Amino acid sequence: MRSFKDNADRQWSVDINVTAIKRVRGLTGEDLMQVIEGTLIEKLIRDPVLLCDVVYAICKPEADARSISDEEFGKAMAGDAIESATTAVLEELVGFCPSPRDRANLGRVFQATRKVMDRARDLVEKKLDSGELDRLADRLLADGSQEATAGSSSISAPESSASTPAP
Repeated sequence: MRSFKDNADRQWSVDINVTAIKRVRGLTGEDLMQVIEGTLIEKLIRDPVLLCDVVYAICKPEADARSISDEEFGKAMAGDAIESATTAVLEELVGFCPSPRDRANLGRVFQATRKVMDRARDLVEKKLDSGELDRLADRLLADGSQEATAGSSSISAPESSASTPAP
């Protein structure tokens, strides 16, 4: 069982078992077993709202015991809390997989996904630090203002009546 803290400093347990998977299906319509097919990881990582809905469904018995609604839960989910919850859910899913081979493969997919995300963050950080993005923005803004200036000074002449066919 994994855990994470939300931004209200509450500790949540992430325990994925058959009951939790059924609860997630019923409350969100998402099938956590799609993780084996490789489609769910990207979906959860790209959509933090969906991820928080899934996490809430997993943690619902605990939330109910604390009288915390899905809205209150969502208000405490941002930034580091979302990243911690993502890690907890994905690690629990790896551990839940019934087949040792699927567990091993899913663990490798999860690790590869984290590496790619870290490299993408590093690349963005490098471009921000180097000023490359600023230069690109300046170039695009300059090109856009030149096009706007050129477009506004261009006046098209009306066609002569000789070139217009008679009705």
